[in-house]
Amino acid sequence: MNQNVDDLLKIIANQFKPTKAGLDSNTEHFNEFFLSFSSHGPLKITSEPDSPVPSYWMVTPHSSSRKVILFLHGGVLNRGSTRGHQDLCQRISKHTGFSIFSVDYRLPPDHPFPAAVKDSVESYLWLRDEGFKARELVIAGISTGGTLTLSTLLALKEMGEELPLGGVCMSPVVDFKFPVVYSHLKDVKDWINYSALEDMRDMYLQGQSTSHGLVSPIYGDLEGLPPLLIQAGSRELLLCDINRFREVAVKKEVKVDLEVWQGMFHTWQLFYSHLRESEGSLRSVGEFIKGLTK
Repeated sequence: MNQNVDDLLKIIANQFKPTKAGLDSNTEHFNEFFLSFSSHGPLKITSEPDSPVPSYWMVTPHSSSRKVILFLHGGVLNRGSTRGHQDLCQRISKHTGFSIFSVDYRLPPDHPFPAAVKDSVESYLWLRDEGFKARELVIAGISTGGTLTLSTLLALKEMGEELPLGGVCMSPVVDFKFPVVYSHLKDVKDWINYSALEDMRDMYLQGQSTSHGLVSPIYGDLEGLPPLLIQAGSRELLLCDINRFREVAVKKEVKVDLEVWQGMFHTWQLFYSHLRESEGSLRSVGEFIKGLTK
């Protein structure tokens, strides 16, 4: 399996080398690559014309119409969309029994922080206005979508809004200062690297502070957040920072289930056709979310 993982990491790294292409073409390339690992499961997708942000309903045959996951896609914050994550959403829906409401939030460089956070918050509030109760909602995201999951929870808390059942963060960025990442760079084999993280930070923040709690959730006021499931790979460049976040959150009495999947890397959950751990991790997401509703 290690050799298979190493080979897959090379393929992924080659796909995401820096290019001079525009945002749209980068996003389309990103989408097509992830869709090539699809499980081809049953899925119905419909756009939501009334939502404040471009969004899509995604349901499988056994999805509940009254239980919804607000899903925030990944994409290094300058690419990615619902389309490239539709198989991931399909499998999350299958394992949770929840419908998926996936948001195509605004992306930098044209829309730097806090645009994506505002879009995510507005999407949650729209669902509430549509009649969904907080206890019927979960927020989930992968990579920078996992970051936005935490940022959205923190923003809603600041606003005094009722928080959802919980949050699921797959390979989130929790500290844009990256204080631990650089020192562990030589010890970790992942498809992202420190240079890419720096470029993402500069593009997203455009000179704004990395210490802002809605940028780097580790510096936010975590007290009172709902239960969290965080998944990370043992070969993940961000793992040390994720461990730091868990320690801070637990001290604030937040219930955090941290799963470290051995031999896995950043966003391995997307690569269904090559990794059995991809499906296993989503079964775990299902167990976590079902546990919140008991």
